[in-house]
Amino acid sequence: MEKLARFGYAAKGFVYGAIAILALLVAFSIGGKTTDTTGALQTISQQSFGKLLLILIAIGLVGYVLWLLIQAIKDPEHKGTDAKGIFSRLGYAITALVYMGVASNAALLAFGSSNSEGGNSSQQDWTATLMQQPLGRWVVGLGGALVMGIGCYRIYEAYKTKFRQELNLSQLDSQQKNWLVNISRFGIAARGVVFIMIGFFVLQAAHQYNPQKVQGLDGVLYTLTQQPFGKALLALMAFGLLSYAIYLLLQARFRRIKIN
Repeated sequence: MEKLARFGYAAKGFVYGAIAILALLVAFSIGGKTTDTTGALQTISQQSFGKLLLILIAIGLVGYVLWLLIQAIKDPEHKGTDAKGIFSRLGYAITALVYMGVASNAALLAFGSSNSEGGNSSQQDWTATLMQQPLGRWVVGLGGALVMGIGCYRIYEAYKTKFRQELNLSQLDSQQKNWLVNISRFGIAARGVVFIMIGFFVLQAAHQYNPQKVQGLDGVLYTLTQQPFGKALLALMAFGLLSYAIYLLLQARFRRIKIN
């Protein structure tokens, strides 16, 4: 299980690395595209040995999902049953559901079939359905505020380097530690900004009663390109996501993983 969990972090890091590289190519006007996990998997499927890579990614992400479910149910890291602990464990469960979908998509693509719709379309459909329910707009708005709160916490986590508690870096010298910790901080903070922007889009959807306002990671990256100095902003975010991918690879190698 520990090996599967580590493989899972590496697979997730590989996907985010692909998203970051594609965005960097756009920022430097040499191709690429602003996309999310679905688009990154589709791009991988078109490469040499793409199907093999997708199968490995799918297996790795299943390992990641299993590890998240263990964290949510068995609580090996002793998050506890108070409000903060329940919130953390619920977050693990929700993330597991999200990445089970990504793993399924990778497997389907490997065998020549997939959900051709991007992540945005699915999110907008879910939002539209929810808005039609009693108090639906309020629930959507609350969800947007919650996502923004998670993003702010990610930035705080990067600032306080809380993630270092999860890593065993004793094998590295002080200079290597400093480099890797700072890269990780940049990556986690960039991921926090992504959450804040996605949450803002959800709030807009609730306020304007327009589910089409909901955007995912690809929408965040595209929105950056439409701002003044858009290419520079996109490059900065792409380097941030690449740093986040490196952080995930650090998790794969150095994370303290307790199964029991």
